[in-house]
Amino acid sequence: MSTQTWDAALYDRHHGFVASYGQDLLELLAALPGERVLDLGCGTGDHVALLRSRRVVADGVDASAEMIARAEEKYPDFPYFSVADARKLGVENRYDAVFSNAVLHWVPQPWRVASSVAKALRPGGRFVAEFGGSGNVGTIVGAAQEVRAEAGLPAARTPWYYPSVAQYARVVERAGLEVRSAWLFDRPTVLDGTAGLENWVRMFAAFLLDGVDEAVFFRTLEERVHEVLWRNGAWWADYRRLRIVAVK
Repeated sequence: MSTQTWDAALYDRHHGFVASYGQDLLELLAALPGERVLDLGCGTGDHVALLRSRRVVADGVDASAEMIARAEEKYPDFPYFSVADARKLGVENRYDAVFSNAVLHWVPQPWRVASSVAKALRPGGRFVAEFGGSGNVGTIVGAAQEVRAEAGLPAARTPWYYPSVAQYARVVERAGLEVRSAWLFDRPTVLDGTAGLENWVRMFAAFLLDGVDEAVFFRTLEERVHEVLWRNGAWWADYRRLRIVAVK
């Protein structure tokens, strides 16, 4: 899995948009009461709680022990959370659906994830996912790498997997799933507060800070992207999302 570490409380406090943007995906999932659903990369548990409120038999797994601990703290009556690697879920024919929001770009070896998901699904089960697609946060990361280069630092190695529709469709089909729909779209996303860009980098892209003078780095980065990513009194991340629905 990714070596990314998570401050789960900070995630809830400043990055609640991650879960809120998942609402559209939940509607696409259209889980019915009594269906068994796995939230793959459940974070701090909000989607599992919502599905459970709709009488869906939802479980949540996440690679981050910090995120699972936070989910258990928020929802102490839910014994439905556990730490797990998306590449080896270790279950077969258990779920009517696997749902995943804003997670899979963090997991290397996507073919292993798709195979693990396919095994976890019952025949006819569906895989509904959204994550970073080709070109995601290209403006932020491109500018940050420029700032690093100007400081005499090497390019930071990015941990993300941002495929095109065609690339990911091949991965999913190789695992034995039939793609029913897939699309890539821009979704500019407002960040929280005037320090939103800095908070975003610290939470999601701390690898960009290796070796930098942080005060100089953030000042220069903000100046460089201000014209493109600052509007209406807030920072906006240049998100591009890939959404897919596939069936076993």
